[in-house]
Amino acid sequence: MSITKQIENIIQETFHPITLEILNQSHLHAGHGGDDGSGESHFKIIIVSDMFIGKSRLARHRMVFEALEQALPVLPHALSITASDPAEK
Repeated sequence: MSITKQIENIIQETFHPITLEILNQSHLHAGHGGDDGSGESHFKIIIVSDMFIGKSRLARHRMVFEALEQALPVLPHALSITASDPAEK
């Protein structure tokens, strides 16, 4: 299963997002540091979830990283996260 699909499954199961967009940006970093040649090393995650209500931006990022760390054997080299609650979208 691709890393993109694994990330999607983990986030869907953990956060039940209202909106979820996972952008594989690895092609933008080809040949740069962190590019492992897999084509799945750099991602941008945009998520809107009720679970982020009342949480700081840092807390939201930690929540996403913790969920991914628990389920993925190795995290991608780079993750950009935009996590919002429904009132902010």
